[in-house]
Parts: sequence; C-alpha cells; structure tokens
Amino acid sequence: MFDKLQYSVNGNDVTLSGQVVNGSVRSDAEYAVKHIEGVGKVIDQIEVLPASTFDDQTRRAEYRAIYLQGNLSRYGVGNLQSIHIIVKGGHVTLEGIVDTKEDRDAANIYAKEVPDVFSVDNHLIVKGSKKD
Repeated sequence: MFDKLQYSVNGNDVTLSGQVVNGSVRSDAEYAVKHIEGVGKVIDQIEVLPASTFDDQTRRAEYRAIYLQGNLSRYGVGNLQSIHIIVKGGHVTLEGIVDTKEDRDAANIYAKEVPDVFSVDNHLIVKGSKKD
C-alpha cells in the first residue's frame, strides 16, 4: 500500500514506472516482466523513494488515519489495498481507486489531518469515472 507500480506497453517494449519504498520491489518487478514471453525490452523508470524515518512515521500515521476509519476500512481488506499512500519528503500522494466521490473526499480529509505533512495530493479515482 506504500508503493505504486504502473506499466505501459509499446510493441514488445514494457515501461515500468511508479514509486517504491524498497529497492527489491523495483528489481523484482523488472525481473518478472523480463521473463514474460514476448517482452523485448524493459525500460525501468521506477523511483526508489529515499530512506527516511520521518517518511516511515508519516506512512504509518496516514495508514491509521485512512484505513482505521469505518467508512474506508474496506479498502484495506485483502492482499491488494486499493488506496496507495506514497510519501516522499513529507509530501503525501493518494493513488488508487475508490467506490464513491464521498470516499475519495473522506480519504483526502483524513490524510490532511495527519500532523507534520507538508502537502496531500489526492489522485484517487472513483470507479467508473474518468481520471481527473
């Protein structure tokens, strides 16, 4: 939930992008894609976020602020959480998909209530709507 991985395909080339907390996630993703039949070249543009005790504390605080809310707790159930919390240098970005605009707005409000956060960018997408 603290990582965001994306890919795009152009012919036989696959471009990986996003942000990860642990560099092994980056190398594992690249390794996995390189071994998919038909993939010619993997372009790795995944950013490994800098190690930071402050950012780690912010990630935990954001997790509690968002996922412990009754109306948003369902997004944390299972292996793939649908709200990703990306923290870099005290700046928070929310990524993923939610069911309603109300959930999108609530996650934004809860994320902004965490102390010592410099900014919150809400990139959550409401299921069935076009990306803002």
